[in-house]
Order: sequence, then structure tokens, then C-alpha cells
Amino acid sequence: MKSLSTQCLSSFPSFAKFSRVFLFIIIAILTTSSSAIYAQPNNTGIVKGVVQDAATQAPLGYATISLFSVKDSALVTGGITDDAGIFAIPAASGTYYALIEFISYQTISIDNIEINPKQRNFDLGIVKLQAAAQNLGEVEVRAEKSSTQIMLDKRVFNVGKDLANTGGSAENILDNVPSVTVDVEGNVSLRGNENVRILIDGRPSGLVGLGNTNGLRQIPANMIDRVEVITNPSSRYEAEGTAGIINIILKKDRRKGINGAVEISGGYNGVQKYMPRNFSGTPINYGASVNLNYRRKDFNFFINTGINFNKWNGGGGVYQEFYNDSTTNITQQSRRHFRGGYSGNVRLGADYYITEKDVLTTSFLYRYTDRDNYTEVAYEDFVNNLNTPIGTTLRTDDENERDPNIEYVLSYKKQFQKKGRKLTADVRFQDNTETEGSDLNEYFNLSEFPDATFANLVAQQRANNVEGERVFIAQADYVHPFKEKGKFELGYRGSWRVIKNEYLVEDLDDNGEWQRIQSVSNDFNYDENIQAAYANVGDKINQFSYQLGLRYEYSFISTKLLQTNEINERSYPLPFFPSVFLSYDLPKSNSVQLSYSRRLRRPRFRELNPFFSFTDARNRYGGNPNLDPEFTHAFELNHVKYWDKFTITSSVYYRKTFGAVDRIRRVEDLVENGDTLTVTITQPENLAERDEYGFELTFNASPYKWWRVDGSFNFYRSLTDGSNIGDDLYADNISWITRLTSRFTVMKTDIQLRFNYQAPRRSTQGTYDAITTMDLGISRDFLAQKGTVTFSVRDLFNSRRWRYDNAGDNFYMEGDFQWRARSIRLSLSYRINQKKRRGGRGSGNYGGGGGGGF
Repeated sequence: MKSLSTQCLSSFPSFAKFSRVFLFIIIAILTTSSSAIYAQPNNTGIVKGVVQDAATQAPLGYATISLFSVKDSALVTGGITDDAGIFAIPAASGTYYALIEFISYQTISIDNIEINPKQRNFDLGIVKLQAAAQNLGEVEVRAEKSSTQIMLDKRVFNVGKDLANTGGSAENILDNVPSVTVDVEGNVSLRGNENVRILIDGRPSGLVGLGNTNGLRQIPANMIDRVEVITNPSSRYEAEGTAGIINIILKKDRRKGINGAVEISGGYNGVQKYMPRNFSGTPINYGASVNLNYRRKDFNFFINTGINFNKWNGGGGVYQEFYNDSTTNITQQSRRHFRGGYSGNVRLGADYYITEKDVLTTSFLYRYTDRDNYTEVAYEDFVNNLNTPIGTTLRTDDENERDPNIEYVLSYKKQFQKKGRKLTADVRFQDNTETEGSDLNEYFNLSEFPDATFANLVAQQRANNVEGERVFIAQADYVHPFKEKGKFELGYRGSWRVIKNEYLVEDLDDNGEWQRIQSVSNDFNYDENIQAAYANVGDKINQFSYQLGLRYEYSFISTKLLQTNEINERSYPLPFFPSVFLSYDLPKSNSVQLSYSRRLRRPRFRELNPFFSFTDARNRYGGNPNLDPEFTHAFELNHVKYWDKFTITSSVYYRKTFGAVDRIRRVEDLVENGDTLTVTITQPENLAERDEYGFELTFNASPYKWWRVDGSFNFYRSLTDGSNIGDDLYADNISWITRLTSRFTVMKTDIQLRFNYQAPRRSTQGTYDAITTMDLGISRDFLAQKGTVTFSVRDLFNSRRWRYDNAGDNFYMEGDFQWRARSIRLSLSYRINQKKRRGGRGSGNYGGGGGGGF
């Protein structure tokens, strides 16, 4: 295997067409708002204050304030705090008491609140809430937090209460987050769109690695505190990700002393029918993870580490027809794989409190993967119909994969005397390597499938792929408050990235010498330089809030094919990305928000790299070095309504994308070493445009202490126009995704059921069938609630299959594939100086970077 050393880099279309949609929505919201305003009586006053965490003095955004009449204890009005923890609630003359609540914190009651003509403003001052899980004498108060926390600008999914994901990975967690889906190949989508940016602690991270999918599979679920889903980010965030941002927050506790948790797990994943014919093994999983934190005086030390061994099998089949003049060539393909191996993470670091308002943080991450993947593909060939077989070809791929990755981070945070004023800065360096080696054998047998045996070896090949990446990122953010609720933000981010890839495929000739296969081998270099700056300004005037932002991102991308010395350099047009957020607090715990942002999707490295996968020699997937970015205008209207035991949010959204990227499949005849082979080639290409609009409804409820339920429903339609590269490349896709989670407690045992359904979808070249799955989790505490045992089954009915059909001018194909079969897992966890976390921030006030991100 070769070694590779890498070195770091020393007229958009008119807006008028869809601005009318934006104007229409503004008129609608202002009409609703004005009716609410004129309904206010003349003798109203204001009840105001600030809500903070008692331990850290951090503001608690979206805490609930309810005003009750002293006379009859009836709920009169209420509201929620903003991001700074500030609230101001209109109230008519009268005497009230207030309940101030925030999930996983103790509720506070404040009496003797009086509004009258002489005292129209009643200031509650700073209200400090205590974390709910703590001992008060002999009485323990514990808040039950549902798995999903709904906010106006994002959804927060709290991992601690999700039984089905115990012992799993980040990929498992994302697959059950509202608005998010993960397909059978591990591709992450947000509201049905794969163009989503994944961050760790608000920043790009080495934990994600060279590819989002592979990196997510290696992050133990036990390392993750919560997941934030931001569907329409402001200019504070990267412009990357037309569908939005998924921010994974890792655990880090700042309480004094030592505390943490240890978890071990084991289980079985797979079904025997997918085991390759020429291979033996057991599809099992087992692992262990440790999260520890030690706080002493001015230092806070933390470590997250996990190791697991995971083997799984899967497979499926494809039926293909290729049309050539008067002849139809037919292939029936069967595929089985057995994949996996060891993976591990070590993340450690320390916070140094220089002063109470100055904190320096350093962290180091090491991630390593060692996997052996075996794949067997069988092709049964026919001419014109299934009664005229030609023969059967068997192809095996025995691959080993090694991925060492490291990351260094140094961060500084300063809080000034003026409340809300702060400066944060950090630098990070990533060094990632991915090395893959494959031995490929091909057999031909005239006997009919599936009785074909591994005989008559006709080809021996090998493939070596070495990929190295280095990334350096520097950034700084400054927040300056003004007036009572105003805020001005300013920031910079610079990113330099270099990737070098060596991919070599060789064939053993009749003389026993290895010959390079030129059509699939190449050396490919990728250089990226992105410089960004942004400014945001926002304020709240009575019930109306606004935030206006502008981001500038300069992008320079250079790719080079070393064999042909082909160099492709480009910088993107119109580097300005504005954002507008308007919100209004309506009476009785209602809030509405209207937002707009311009977003960008840069082609990823693998999409630009023209090499083709070679495991399946007849169906190849590769990149396109001429791929351009997507540019999207995103609009969204949100509404949030809070009740005592029920919260619901609804969203209407619209996205207009130019240069939409889609994977297009074509049939080509390739000549390799003197032989002609008909193959399908799938590459990403820029289509003309795509219109997407939809409606999303998300809720969570706790009707009883023993029962909690949450769910989401997303209905969307996308119109894709690819007429710029083919008259038949047009799709009108109407689909929906729904998810329902029910968790209840019976005899001190928690039971969770989760139902997922993704409706059929249509693409520019075919359709995808519906996918229905069910997950089960059962959990019980022991050892005075310091330990927990959890039994979980993912894909209870083994129904998570990918069924599709594709068609073009000269081909038709339909497939049925299952990447990973049903998995069963048993997990044991033990908490050190911690009460059982009921999701969310809990008593530990987990931070780890928060959702702040640039």
C-alpha cells in the first residue's frame, strides 16, 4: 500500500419572481398580528423580567411564563423568554401570581403581582431557576423532559431519553431526529433534501471525518448530549447547506468534583440470508464508552472515549435491461456483503478559568477505524428474455480499511462586564487519512444461477486508495448588546483545506504481471480556501423582534488530475448571503416567525473526484470535476404554541434552487484491456433549477406523568427541471415523512416505541418505494438509580429496505436493497456522582460548545 503525505495550502437570476411569495407571507402575518394588537384593552400593563440558570447565570431562552388570576386561579395570559432570557408580557389590570418554567428546571411561583393604573409595569427582576435533579433534604425532585424540545428557530433532540439509540452511533440518532432522515446508504437528509451541513459543537469537526456518513457511524451515541436542527440558519452560520444545519452537541459537564458515566453494550445485527456464499462470520456488535469530567478550582478536565466492534450483513438484487438496436441484454444481479470491524474515539481536553469571565479551552481528538469488508456480487446474463441465459459471473471484493484521524482545538471565551457582551475565538487543525486496499476476483460459470460455484477464475484485480486531508480553521465572534434588548454581532472565519487522493486499480495479465487500468485509476488533488465575515443586528420592540444579517463568503476551489494535468480553478459569483428574521409574540403563549436566507451548497470532494467505485464493475459511481455549486433562496414561516402539557410548532417553507445537483445514471460501453463492457455510470450533474415547498408539524406532549409522546409530519413537493441536460429529466415529487414516538412507564420500567414512515418519492429518472420501520426500547434502573439496563431493537420487523426503479433512453432497472438488517442490543450504563439524566441539559448544564456556531 502506498503512503501519502499531504501539505496545507501555502449574475444571479432575478429575485423578483419569488419575492412576491415573500411579500404575500409578510402581508398575511401582519394582518394576523394587527388583529391581535387592536384586541388589547386600554388598561393593560407589562410584567417583565429575566430568567437565568442559578448555577451559571446563563440566560434561559424560551422559558415559559404563565400568569394566573389570584381570584379564581384561572390562566389569564403568558409568554416565553427570548434568547437573552428576557420576557415582557402584556396584562390587564388585576392581581396575579406567575409560574416560571423551563424543561429540566424547578418551577418557580411568584405571588403578589399587581397591575393597576398607577403601576402599569411590574418588574420581576432576575429570576434564577435551579436544575431539577438534586437532593432537597430527603426529597428528590426530578423533571421529566421529552426527547424533543421545540424552539422557534430550531428543534433540540435530547439523546438521554431515547432508548432505541442506547449503545448505537450518531447515525442511529440522526435517523430518529424530527425532520431528519438517513437512507439505507447512510445519506442524511433534512426535510427530504440531502444538502445539509453537519457540525459538531457548532463547528466543522474531525469526528465527521472525510465523509459525513462514515464519520457519523463511528461516533458512539453515549458521547452525544443533544442534536440541534436549524432549518433556516441566519448569517451567523456558514452559508453551506441549502437545506439547513444539523449541530451535534457532545457531552461536557462543569460541576465540581468528578462525575461521568460508563456504558457497555452487546448485541446481534443481521439475518443469515444475507451472508455471502464464500464467507463465514457472525453479525454482532459490542462496545464500551466512558465520559468523565473533573472540576477543581480553576480547571475543568473532560474525556470522552469509546470503542466498539460492529459487524453487519446486508444485500439485495437488481434487475437491468439494456437496449441496443434490436437486442435487449438482461442482467439479474444479486449482492451480499459482510462489513465492519473496530472503531474507537478518544476526545480529551481542559477548560482553564483565567478569571470568572475568561475561559481558555483546549481539546484533542483521535479517531481510528479498522474494518474488513467482504462483498459478493453475482450477475446472471440473458439475451432478449429470461429463457436464453448466457452465463453467470461471480465477483468478490475483499477490502481492508484503515482511517486514523486527529484534531486539535484551542478556544478562548471572554465575557465583559456588560451583560451579554462577549468575544469567542478558536483555531483548529485536522489531519485525516483514509487507506483502502481491495483484492477482487471474478469467476465465470455457465451453470444457471443460483447454483453457480466459485470455479473458473477469469480475472484477478486489486485496488489501492489512499486519501489524505488537512484542514486549518480560524474564527472569531463578537456580540455587543445595546439598549435593553438589542444585539449586534460580528464575526470572521477562515478555512484552508487540502486533499490528495491516489487511486490505483490493476489487473493481473496472462504473464502474471499487474497492469494499470487507466479508465478508473487516477491521482487527484483538491485545494479549498474559504474566507467569510458576517454582521447581524437585532432588537425587540414590545412584541416585535427582528434580526438582519449579511454574510460574505469568498470561495476559491482548485482541482487537479495529475495523470492528464487537468486543472480546474474557480471562485463563486455573488458571495453575499443575506438573512432576515421577523418575529411577533402573540397573546396566550403564541409566537410567529418569518425568515429568509440565501444559502450555498459547494460540491464535495467526492463529487468532484472523477474516480469510480470498482466493487460492482458493471454499476459504477464517480464524481464530476466540472460540477458547480447550488444557490438557494429559502423562506420559512413558523408558529409555536405552548400549553401546560403540550407544545406544537408548524412551519411553511419554500426553497428556490439554481444549479440543483442530482445523480444522473447513463449507460456506456467501456473498453478495458481489450474487452468491451456495458456499464451504468452514475455521476452528479447540475440541473437547471428546483422548487421545493412544504408544510411541517411537530409536537410533544406529556398527558400523564407516566406517558410522553412526540411526533412530526412533513409534507413536501419538489419540482426539478433538468431540461438543460436532457428533455426527459423532469420530476414532480409529492411525498411526506411522519414519525411518532411514544414512551411510557410501567412498574418503574420505561418502554418506548417509535414508528417511522417515508412515503414513495420520485426522482428525475425513477421512483422510490415507501419505507416503514418500527423501533423498540425497554429500560430499567438499578443500584439506587445509578445504573440502567436497556434492551433495544432497531427495525423491529426488518422492513427497512430500499426499493426503486430507474429508466433512461437505453436502459431500465429496478432494485431491492437492504444495507443493514434488524439489530438487537443490550446495554448497561453506570453513572458516577450523577443522577439519571432525563434528557436535555439536566442538572449538569452540559455545554460543549452550545448551538452557537459560525
